[in-house]
Amino acid sequence: MADIRRVTDAFSVAPQISEDDVEAIAAAGYKTLVANRPDGEGGVDQPRMGAIRAKAESLGLSFAALPFSGAPTPEIVERMANILNEAPQPVLAYCRTGTRSITAWALTQAGQGSADDIIDAAAAAGYDLSSLESLL
Repeated sequence: MADIRRVTDAFSVAPQISEDDVEAIAAAGYKTLVANRPDGEGGVDQPRMGAIRAKAESLGLSFAALPFSGAPTPEIVERMANILNEAPQPVLAYCRTGTRSITAWALTQAGQGSADDIIDAAAAAGYDLSSLESLL
């Protein structure tokens, strides 16, 4: 199964998942998948969003495609916040390593709690977001 890293009760991240991972993800109780990795970024061997979406939806999961490269723009952060506010929870977001996904999540949390709490939640999941402190 995918390397799922719990950030909060409602949100987790993972490196790239495959269609084969989706059944275990659903069995683990996740209700929504968010794809933050563009198709083809990892070459021909990268699992495609369409196949993952089809498997997720066949199992009753919601699926949101929000692929981006590099740091999330304000538009991406706004779209991620909308997805997180509207999607059935818990949500599992994935990208190549999970870093893009957790960064987008952290920026959606800016102003909703202390920067230290956001950074600590990310650190507990294995991600160092201390460089974002001034933005949180």
